[in-house]
Amino acid sequence: MDDKYCVVTGATSGIGKETARGLIAAGRRVLFVCRDRARGEATLADLRGERSQADVQMFVADLSVLADVRRVAGEIHQHLPRLDVLVNNAGTHDLRAAVSADGFDRMIATNHLGPFLLTHLLVDLLERGAPSRIVMVASESHRSVVRIDPRTFADPGTYGPIGSLAVYARSKLLNVLTTQEIARRWAAQGISANAFCPGLVSSGLVRNIPMGTALFSLARLTPAVRSPKQGSEHALRLANDPSFTGRSGGFYSTTAGAVLLPPALHRFRPGLQREVWERSEELVGIR
Repeated sequence: MDDKYCVVTGATSGIGKETARGLIAAGRRVLFVCRDRARGEATLADLRGERSQADVQMFVADLSVLADVRRVAGEIHQHLPRLDVLVNNAGTHDLRAAVSADGFDRMIATNHLGPFLLTHLLVDLLERGAPSRIVMVASESHRSVVRIDPRTFADPGTYGPIGSLAVYARSKLLNVLTTQEIARRWAAQGISANAFCPGLVSSGLVRNIPMGTALFSLARLTPAVRSPKQGSEHALRLANDPSFTGRSGGFYSTTAGAVLLPPALHRFRPGLQREVWERSEELVGIR
């Protein structure tokens, strides 16, 4: 073990599990947060079974519930002296609108507000681990957002399978904007943050995309769809690679041809980044 402490959310399957596995293989001490206890215990058994010396722990929390986030942050504080890497991977794609326990759109709560609050509650541990890193699993879908209102982005609404794509894209844009604001606000504390798109990955998330399972079953036979292990490779680079030391505020894409796409203009609006940050603080109750 190299005394590097890492927290990974959403690690019971897909990219999250492969990221946890890769961090353990690199000798890191890993704590993962999951929503389902039974799946978490199965993941814990798998990871420990693969490496008898693995230092890995499991904590249970639903990131869409702010009280759960506060509780699990307190539990993490009891177990970690510091935090070197935080991987915000947990996410969902709800096919139909739902309201979170706190009255927000549940997809926005899970993908943005929960991770936003967790990151803030762990910032003291990240400062102790400086130079520390935050890795945000985002998506190229953030490019599709034409308009976002900093005052209403978390308001519950009504949508079905097609409309859900726009809300998911909004949640990923929020991830990217938050990453860039962290890079500005917390640089002096020795905390860096970067976001990335893992590309089209054959994971549990595709079950919630309209016709996702059928389409991905066909597409996975082609190079267009990556395995969860391949999807985790850039997360592990951002977490471990010395060449990323001190690099912050970036968005990295593993999607083929992404460099040919037009720039996502919202990414280059510091005023919007600040407004989203301040509104998120209000919504999660830390202002």
